[in-house]
Amino acid sequence: MPGVATAPTAKTAVLPGFEHMRRFWDPSHACMTVKVLPGEFYVSAQEEMVSTVLGSCVSACIRDEERRIGGMNHFMLPEPMSGERNDWSLAVGRAARYGSDAMEQLINAILKAGGRRDALKVKIFGGGRVLTQMTDVGQRNIAFVKRYLETEKLQLVAEDVGDIYPRQLQFFPASGRVRVRQLRSSRDSELAANEQSYLKRLANDPIKGEVELF
Repeated sequence: MPGVATAPTAKTAVLPGFEHMRRFWDPSHACMTVKVLPGEFYVSAQEEMVSTVLGSCVSACIRDEERRIGGMNHFMLPEPMSGERNDWSLAVGRAARYGSDAMEQLINAILKAGGRRDALKVKIFGGGRVLTQMTDVGQRNIAFVKRYLETEKLQLVAEDVGDIYPRQLQFFPASGRVRVRQLRSSRDSELAANEQSYLKRLANDPIKGEVELF
């Protein structure tokens, strides 16, 4: 019908390295949509939407405004590993390495797609206090990402962080527009339980190898 957007007959091409990500046609937004789960990131150079749900985790939406290339990550700093709880220098060092890896992977993927580091603009979201038994997790994530951006001299242009509510996040890399919706429903406890499980896995997972810098 004239004036009505329809799903494409074939999936539009994705950037190399992101073929494994789940993409689907969203009729309400008339575009392809990608869901980013904890520990994942995605970069796009076309008209599509990247979405996620955040509790204590943080997402950085990073975009080259001139070239209309952008992406989103979704990460949480790990707990101290067993034996590190009394040695905070080790624990903090491990968290910094993990968080830096999450940020560098996203930035490097944008640069590989043709973006320029000096043109990057950043928006950050999440870090809510949804894990009541560990109320500092969200704040640690927020403090880390802000410290990282300051150290790397990346421009922060918008943020919606903290508070006690989970967030649904929708990012449109081509335009840079972001939609945020607070979630206040029975799913809050389910999200908190999932993040607690994810946090426990991170405590025992090894740090990934060095990332390639550009």
